[in-house]
Amino acid sequence: MKSKQSNLRVHLIMAASLFAITPLHASDRVITDKELSDESNTADWLAYGRTHSEQRFSPLKDINVDNVSQLKPEWYAPLPDRSDMVGTPLVVDGVMYYVGEMSRTRAFDARSGKMLWEYDPQVSKEILDNNMKKVFWKHNRGLSTYGDKLFIATWDGRLIAINRKDGKEVWQTRTFDHDQPLNITGHPKAFDGKVFVGNGGTELGPMRGYVTAYDAETGKQVWRFYIVPGNPADGFEDAAQEMAAKTWSGRWWENGGGGNAWHGWTYDAKYNQLIFGTGNGGPWNIKVRSPEGGDNLFLCSVVAVDADTGEYKWHVQTAPGDTWDYNSNMDIVLADLKIDGKDVDAVLHAPKNGFFYTIDRSNGKVLSAEKFADANWSTKYDLKEQRHIVAEGARYPDGEKNIYPSAFGAHSWHAMSYNPELNLAFIPTNHLGNTFKDNGKDTKPGHKMASHKLYLGLTGWELTKDPHESRGSLQAWDPVKNERVWQVNQKSPWGGGTLTTAGNLVFQGQPDGLFKAYDARTGDELWSYDVGLGISAPPITYKLDGKQMVSLLVGPGGALASNFGGSGELGFESHGWKYGAHERRIMTFSLDGKAVIPKQPAPQLAKPIIDEKFEVDAKKAEAGAGVFAENLCVGCHGAGAVAGMKAPDLRESPILLTGSEKAFESVVRGGALLANGMPKFPDLTDAELESIRHFVRRQAHDGVKSGGGH
Repeated sequence: MKSKQSNLRVHLIMAASLFAITPLHASDRVITDKELSDESNTADWLAYGRTHSEQRFSPLKDINVDNVSQLKPEWYAPLPDRSDMVGTPLVVDGVMYYVGEMSRTRAFDARSGKMLWEYDPQVSKEILDNNMKKVFWKHNRGLSTYGDKLFIATWDGRLIAINRKDGKEVWQTRTFDHDQPLNITGHPKAFDGKVFVGNGGTELGPMRGYVTAYDAETGKQVWRFYIVPGNPADGFEDAAQEMAAKTWSGRWWENGGGGNAWHGWTYDAKYNQLIFGTGNGGPWNIKVRSPEGGDNLFLCSVVAVDADTGEYKWHVQTAPGDTWDYNSNMDIVLADLKIDGKDVDAVLHAPKNGFFYTIDRSNGKVLSAEKFADANWSTKYDLKEQRHIVAEGARYPDGEKNIYPSAFGAHSWHAMSYNPELNLAFIPTNHLGNTFKDNGKDTKPGHKMASHKLYLGLTGWELTKDPHESRGSLQAWDPVKNERVWQVNQKSPWGGGTLTTAGNLVFQGQPDGLFKAYDARTGDELWSYDVGLGISAPPITYKLDGKQMVSLLVGPGGALASNFGGSGELGFESHGWKYGAHERRIMTFSLDGKAVIPKQPAPQLAKPIIDEKFEVDAKKAEAGAGVFAENLCVGCHGAGAVAGMKAPDLRESPILLTGSEKAFESVVRGGALLANGMPKFPDLTDAELESIRHFVRRQAHDGVKSGGGH
């Protein structure tokens, strides 16, 4: 009898242990700012950058430089997403949450990869029901948690709160009107009982950028800050707008001015401020936007506002009189530094323009700003004057100028991380330049942007190679010594986001599908694993049941993934990552992982179809190239109609062949494939539709003649 009781007791203990480590559902734990600021918490990943500091640093060191070579897959989960994977998952009490394409949100058991629930905000239905004209960016960089809720921002402009426990919707609010040419691809930021969100769309119409904070419990607007001033005749919302208006010229408000903040924001509890980066000018070319010059505040700036009221506190402008798309929508990282023997509460920022900024966040004073990449647009940042010295001719006064970094930036949205133990920031770096051209039509002052149409104020924009020896790199930067400590050159400029740990490691994924770990002190490569598909998203790490895990979303993404579908150093197509052919996944690694991971399909290249019945009209094809670009078809189907992985390659699509005119019209103008992420363009004329067909057919025929699908 004793033996049976003893066995029963053992079985009960084992069962209790099993249920303790395997959640049947997500928890309803209340997350507070204290928890979101707790740098010692290693069991969770509670914010986009792990904590309110946005450092993407973990004090975990179970996995370290000595044993990282033993890292193996612990589990994987296949995802239904077919496109961009760029987000940062969250982990709360052993449950992982991520937001995928079309803002669909899912919860997984972080120990096994089993899906627990799914929430679909019905983006396509929202667009159809409200007859919204939208150019699609299907990706989303992440979500946020506060209290017992998760917060997601949809591409169509809604902010939504759902219960973290079961994914049930609590409230939703619209952040911009249905007819505005805006979108949201960035994560919302939850802090101090509020949720903060921005938007994108600067190049797609006359818009005035703004950011907004909402009540986390009700979804009601708390405050809004406008990034650029409006029409002076209408009065100004606050003193900051009146100050900013003095830095503009002409009738800038007719084009809105731009400045949209779509990524890069941080809550600084010590000074009760929300610090965010702002976007570029709309249109890009200052000659059109602000013809008599001016700094154009608050474009391309780091701005701090009171967290309770949204009232302006300070700013640093990183590109005065922006003419190069040098937005500052990159990471805003908080760090405690010792500079010249003094303790400094700092902000670290490495935006597109190629300069690394260390800023005193108590007052906004720039303490250092040095070039971390080749940058010929500015001679230096003058610390005494607290402004850039813009190089002569940088704004292409003669109509053409080769400038670097390119408009894609020396550092884009791919996550930077900071290791406070080593005092090093790790920056995914692009080494590209471009030639700006504005000699020609549509660049005179007074040009009015058309809503939902791409307009830059340029006649040409060509990528070039800057003086660097490689297209991309990962580099370690010391923000106190203002110098590069090490650099790893990379073939591609599109390296993924980073994670750093107390194990002296830096993790980063690559577009070729290699997930790598480097020695954070030296840059030496210590481990590599081929996930079988390109990577853009940054990894995260957490500890469950005594085991450190490293997880990431697998699948290339973002606008770059499709804009550069072509072959060569810039191309995603050259890797063979074809739309619909390769499975998107969550992958998790541990030191004793034993998961067997199914192989991905072999790389595939597009096979353009020759339509013998289709006679390409050269004039129509040339006109179609303009329509294709103006309506931002390149955003999904690629420049030159050479797709990367975000959408089908139209050169091999039967819907553009002879006899398929009605089907093509139903998709493009009628929205037949809206549920798949293909927007509708009801305003396109018959002539414009036909010109697109001729353009794509020309590209297909030329592709075959030149040797295939490149």
